[in-house]
Amino acid sequence: MIKVKICANKSIDEAKMCLEAGADIIGILVGQEHISSDFVDKYQAREIADFVNKRCDVSLVTHLTEADKIIELTKFIGNNIIQLHSNIEEQEVEKIVKALPDVKLVRLIHISNDGKICTDYKKMEYVDYFLLDSFNLKTDQVGGTGLTHDWNASAELIKSLDKPVFLAGGLNPKNVKRAINLTHPYGVDVNSGCKNELGVKDKDKVREFIYNAKS
Repeated sequence: MIKVKICANKSIDEAKMCLEAGADIIGILVGQEHISSDFVDKYQAREIADFVNKRCDVSLVTHLTEADKIIELTKFIGNNIIQLHSNIEEQEVEKIVKALPDVKLVRLIHISNDGKICTDYKKMEYVDYFLLDSFNLKTDQVGGTGLTHDWNASAELIKSLDKPVFLAGGLNPKNVKRAINLTHPYGVDVNSGCKNELGVKDKDKVREFIYNAKS
């Protein structure tokens, strides 16, 4: 069954909402370098991870590019996945792998709205999962944009990759089933598509997204 990651959880209440709806992975954003309103500090992140208490996976999503800082954050928070949402050097990734051998790594591949692959993923030596996502150069957003990209390009890329792939970028409860049927990913990842008009996670949208993805 497809895996569902609900990203950018900012409170225990949001994490509880995701757990109750059946999320497989809860994402927490710490270590900001680009525009986003979804980041929390490491203390909030640890509170959320402590609350989850291994009832599902916890992913640290970070823009940071220094291994030592990422390792320190992971040891403090207690997450078992790291999503590297940055152009981090491969030698830094190697440091993370050696220091945290039991923590899984998600590596980002950006795809433009016209289907162009904008990341040199073939140079990535250390990968457990890939994540295909949209980006918005105008706003300096490297994730959480609410923008879709060319899913036909995603489908072709997913076929060619030798690691499990998460699909992200503009997904919401209404389009996630179609996206899955077109691309056949290992999992899906949502942020803005499950928020209300105030920019807060919506319980009904979270529940509907997970139900539609898994059905």
